Amino acid sequence: PVPPLQVIRPEPCGVCGSRIRFGKTAIKCCQCQLLLHAKCREQCPSLCTPRPHHHAWPREGVLADFAPSTPPLVPTLVVQCVTEVEKRGLTETGLYRVPGAEQLVREWKRKLLRAGGALPALSSVTDIHVVCGVLKDFLRGLKEPLGEGTASPLTLLPGAATDIPDDAASDTALRHVVSKLPPANRDTLAFLMLHLLRVSHSPDCKMDVLNLSRVFGPTLVGYSSANPTPLAIMEDTPRQCKVVARLLSLPASFWRGFVETEQENLVPM
Repeated sequence: PVPPLQVIRPEPCGVCGSRIRFGKTAIKCCQCQLLLHAKCREQCPSLCTPRPHHHAWPREGVLADFAPSTPPLVPTLVVQCVTEVEKRGLTETGLYRVPGAEQLVREWKRKLLRAGGALPALSSVTDIHVVCGVLKDFLRGLKEPLGEGTASPLTLLPGAATDIPDDAASDTALRHVVSKLPPANRDTLAFLMLHLLRVSHSPDCKMDVLNLSRVFGPTLVGYSSANPTPLAIMEDTPRQCKVVARLLSLPASFWRGFVETEQENLVPM
C-alpha cells in the first residue's frame, strides 16, 4: 500500500464496508486501488490482484459487455447482488420497492464496475435495499433494456404479452421471443425471473407479481422510443407492467432450462 492519505470524498472501506469520512486517514493499494481504514489494514488480505484499467467494466454498455465468456451468460455483478439479496433479504418488507440510500447505491455501483470481474464482497453493505438499488441501477444503466436485442426487437415482447388474447397462444409466443433474445439477455432474464419468483413467494417481502412488475417493467422492457415524451411514458407503463407479469407467469422450469445446466458456474467465488 501507499503511505496513508487523507480522504476528501467519503467512500466505503473495502474491508469493513463502513464509510471513511471526510478528513480521516485511509490507505489505498497502488495495485488494486482498494481503499480501507488504517485500522482495517491487518484484516486486509496480504495478496491482492492487480486490476488494470482495461479489465474494468465500462460505465455503460449492452449486457453482453458485462457477461462472462462461458454459459450461462449472466454478469458476475448480477449474480452477486441476487445471491446477497436471497441470503439475507427475503424477510425484508418491500424488497426492490423500498429505495436504498442513493449515495451508497452510486458508490457501490461505481466500485463494482471499477472492479470488473473480481468483485468485493457485498456482505459488508449493511442495508440490503442498497444492494437491490445497485442491481436496479445497473440494469437501468444498460444501453438497451434487458428485453431488447438486435435478434429480437423490443416491440415483440409487449406484442406477445398483450396483443394475444388467448393465454396459451401468448405463452407460446413469449417463449419463442425469449428464446430468440441475444444469449446474454436471455440467460440474465431467466436468472432474474427465477429470483423474482422467489421474492414473490416470500410472505415477508409482501412483493407479489404485480408489485414486482410495476418496479421492473420500465427497467426490463423499456419504452417504445429512445426519448419518450411524458405521454408515451404514461402509455407505455401499463404495457411494461403486463409484460413482466406475463413473464413471471411462465413456469420456473422454463427459465431453469436456460441457466440450470451450468448452475455451478453462477456461484460467486
